[in-house]
Formats: sequence, structure tokens, C-alpha cells
Amino acid sequence: MTKAKIAKAIPRRPFVAGNWKMHRTASDTRSLIEDIVGRVQKVATVDMVVCPPFTSLPAAAETLGRHSILALGAQNMHQSKEGAFTGEISGPMLREFGVRYVILGHSERRQFFNETDASVSVKAEAAVGYHLRPIVCVGETLTQREAGETNSVVESQVRGSLAHYPADQLDELVIAYEPVWAIGTGKVATPKQANEVHRLIRKLMASLFGAKGSGVRVIYGGSVKPENAAELMAEPDIDGALVGGASLDARSFFDIIQAARPVRASEND
Repeated sequence: MTKAKIAKAIPRRPFVAGNWKMHRTASDTRSLIEDIVGRVQKVATVDMVVCPPFTSLPAAAETLGRHSILALGAQNMHQSKEGAFTGEISGPMLREFGVRYVILGHSERRQFFNETDASVSVKAEAAVGYHLRPIVCVGETLTQREAGETNSVVESQVRGSLAHYPADQLDELVIAYEPVWAIGTGKVATPKQANEVHRLIRKLMASLFGAKGSGVRVIYGGSVKPENAAELMAEPDIDGALVGGASLDARSFFDIIQAARPVRASEND
């Protein structure tokens, strides 16, 4: 058995993050987090994160208080510590409110704000320098999938987005595979389709970083709901979910968290 296969045999702790996007005011945030915490407080086997808008982070941090079971994340950050970057938020600013995770390279950032693999790479490297754990997003469009380019697009994005990522910080990294055609559309990659791409990412990480790279958690994002979460996360290479709209409802988010479970090593590797 190779070292990469030994790494795969070690169960990866499930990870579920809620991306609230541009939803919820500060007052709404308080009530939603209270509801979520009340439901998940007995869950001890899943890493759970909520990522409210920037303006709601102080309210979220205050409401969470000492509830360390639910971690706080942000939806983006600028790579610089400070400077003349109007409208941007830095890592130290996020850390001041207890933020532990940051989503980088989400498809909406790439599509609407022209973020590139190169800019994501710079941010990911900066994030760990600020003691933030990056959730790096990759995924193909419908046109690319129909053209049979899924593997090449995802591989290019992973390589580019992690081009400068420090190998000694792999424990801090989460990769989210989010097929762009399945985000907010109601369409979902089949469990088999999703797992094939997750497997590709895991093998690529092993080739880039060695055995430890294959142990990086890879989660799925794209219209994840309570109805499909269990089937998706039963696949051996899917370690959890990046949840959009369903994370705005405490019961739905909790049901998805309940569906998460440790990944079993594939016997076919």
C-alpha cells in the first residue's frame, strides 16, 4: 500500500459550512444562529461553520459567545493586511471578530468579480498567514461539462489556486468542489458524478503535496438540501458540504449536518 493510500484509509472528519451569501441582517443573524446552536449543540463528530455577510460578523460573534461547537467564517478577504483598498476586508479585521475560516474563489466571486486562480492563490497563502483556514472553491460551468472539460478545468483551478500554498499548512485547508451549473439552480450533480471529481481532486492533491495532500478534506457545494445530502455524503471521497440557501433555515442546515459522516476508504484504490 502506498503512502497516499494509507492517508486515504484515515477517516477524515466531516465538514459542513453554511454560506449565507448576501442574506440576513445583524438582527436576523442573532436569531438564526441561536436556532442553529440549539439544534447542533450535541453534535460532536462534524466540523460546522457559518459564513454570514461581513456586516453580520460582529452580531454572529457576539451570539456565538463561547459556543465553540459552531465556528465562524467569512465569505471573502483581501490578501493585504491594510491599505487603500476601498470596500475590502483584511484577514486581521476578520480575526478580530473570531473568524476562523474564509471562503476563497467562490464561483460567484470568479464570475461576477473577475477573481482568478492567481488571485485566489495569493489570498489562500495570505489567509494561513493570518491564522485563517481557507475554503478554496473550484468547479466547472455547464458549457465546460458538456464539452467534456470538467477534469481539465478542475485540475487547472486546483493547481492555480494552490500554486503558492504552504505544504506545512495542509491541515488548515478545505477544498470545495462546486459545479457552477448546480449552484442555486436546483440541479445537483449525481453522487457518482460528484465523487468522480472529488476523487480527481484527491489524487491531484497527492501528486502535488504527497500523502498528506490526499488527506485534505474535499466537500461538495451545489444545491445541497436535506433531501440529497445523505446520498451525496455517503460517497467515499465526499467529506461534507458547502451549503447555500438551505443554510438559511436552521432545521434544514441541521438535517444536512446530521447526514454528514466520516468517509470510508475506497477498496478500489
